[in-house]
Amino acid sequence: MIRWFKRAFTGKKNLPELEAGEEIESPSRLLRQAFFSKKTALFALVLLLGVLAFVFIAPAFIPMDVNYTDPLQQNVAPNYSMRSVPRGLKRSVATIDGFSGFSVGLSKAGEAFVWGDSEDRLNKQDMKVIPEEVKQEGAAQIAAGKDHILALTKSGKLVGWGDKSCGQYGFTPVLNAVTMPEILQEGIAPESVRSIVCGYQASALVKTDGEAYLWGNENAVKNLRELSHLTGVEQIAFTNSTAIALLGSGEITTGSDSVFTSVATVDGTLNIPLNAYLVERKAVFIAATNKCVAVLTEAGELIVSGVFENGENELPQLKDGERFVALDSGTRHFVGVTNFGNAYGWGHNAYGQCELKADGKTARVFAGALQSYAVDEQGNLTQGVGLKGYIMGTDGRGRDVFARIVHGGKMTMTIGAVAVLLSSLIAILVGCVSGYFGGWIDVLLMRITEIFSSIPFLPFAMLLSQIIKYYNITETTRIFIIMLILGALSWTGLARMIRAQVLAEREKEYTHAARAIGVRESAIAFRHVLPNIVSVILVSMTLDFAGCLLTESSLSYLGFGVQQPQPTWGNMLNGCNNSTVIQNYWWQWLFPALFLSLATICINVVGDALRDALDPKSNAHK
Repeated sequence: MIRWFKRAFTGKKNLPELEAGEEIESPSRLLRQAFFSKKTALFALVLLLGVLAFVFIAPAFIPMDVNYTDPLQQNVAPNYSMRSVPRGLKRSVATIDGFSGFSVGLSKAGEAFVWGDSEDRLNKQDMKVIPEEVKQEGAAQIAAGKDHILALTKSGKLVGWGDKSCGQYGFTPVLNAVTMPEILQEGIAPESVRSIVCGYQASALVKTDGEAYLWGNENAVKNLRELSHLTGVEQIAFTNSTAIALLGSGEITTGSDSVFTSVATVDGTLNIPLNAYLVERKAVFIAATNKCVAVLTEAGELIVSGVFENGENELPQLKDGERFVALDSGTRHFVGVTNFGNAYGWGHNAYGQCELKADGKTARVFAGALQSYAVDEQGNLTQGVGLKGYIMGTDGRGRDVFARIVHGGKMTMTIGAVAVLLSSLIAILVGCVSGYFGGWIDVLLMRITEIFSSIPFLPFAMLLSQIIKYYNITETTRIFIIMLILGALSWTGLARMIRAQVLAEREKEYTHAARAIGVRESAIAFRHVLPNIVSVILVSMTLDFAGCLLTESSLSYLGFGVQQPQPTWGNMLNGCNNSTVIQNYWWQWLFPALFLSLATICINVVGDALRDALDPKSNAHK
């Protein structure tokens, strides 16, 4: 193969000396001159090489967990401000809270701030549009949920904004929802409120006398109705689907038997219910992620219980005499501050949200969904770490579109390249043998070629892809089979072209000379004739590559190619195949379509330029 390319593009090195005025230009030189004289082709080549480098090199630096999902980060628009605390809050932080793509903050003067992905595109609302009541009066408490914000004004009015279709705030009865208590409608003295908390389509208020109210979507928070009115409560926390109450007695309740079974402590992991572990211990502080709860006991012991993932049970190692005094939590990570003034984070750390420095200056710690913040005694923000944003947003499952485009492009390009190589090998073998040897071999191979070419390609590929779904095979094997299907069904056109070229080449003088000196027929066909048509094969392979990319993407788009969660550009577009996504979440379909279009257009432009450069008649005409 190397000799073919060498002879096709460089020719023999040992050439006879030329007479004065004579000059021989090699085919490769003519090709370069013709190709690089086309500015459009040169630009397309640079773009194509950039795309190839992007999809094959970038995955080494952009990790991706194909099974990762986060409902709290779903449909986040492209932005880079999710960690950017507003300037007016940085020097006077009273509290910071976040549960999804946006965060809220309250200054010591009672001014409310909202930052991050704050726009609710379905309901046409922007969380940054703070109600006038909150602006004018100032707030005493504030909290952020999945899709709503709740603030207690200084005059004692409970004000919410954002989505309220599931009873997150307000007093209109909603089906399958615990409505906001009427007792809160007329207002409540701010000094009588210990805290307000927001979760996944749910809200809670805890009074200083221990009375607590919970309301919102009971389909989202399963035990919401059971805990809707409690007494003797110190603190409320929400996981994705459960409300957790810390009682003044030091007990923790979910309204029924504890849902938390395994307990991680500084001494290791114990497989016992949380309440059983707390029988002789008193809890004084709790914080909750998606599926876990962290508990701080009166003795300073840190306990984490629940369904562990992403290092949530890998507790930080403290110094002698050091213990936690306060906790907070994001989507999948915890943060805490110790009696030494050190801040620590642990759990999911894909965006550096756990990388707080133990600087000895921290008085309080706060957590957004995927961010962490440390504040000193004066309320100055000293540290802010974690997710800044998503360059290309997230999809409906909270996955980073940019990371999926990178890894999906690698998969799409690999499938296309392997399919082209396989189809080209089949086409070269069939075309060269058929064209050179002729006779009954030519008739047989051409009839086989006609049979394959008569098969409707896309429906047949869809049928084969559907059939292999019923076999218990790994996704890697499935992808390999898809490559074979694409390669085995797309060789007929190139085989005919090679046959035609070989028919012309075999009658030339150099083949007659080779036969005359006794060279074997097979050697003439594959070592002499084939290298002279390699340039034509390369042009066809380039154009077929673009075709295979589109075919793979079409199969994946139709649901017959590579399956989710493994990304390709095609199945990413398949996930956007509904009017809601197209109208409201443009980034989910625009970027995959843009990369796929860019790659195929560039490949076609380069292929057309190569064909023109290698066509003597075309060059002469121009």
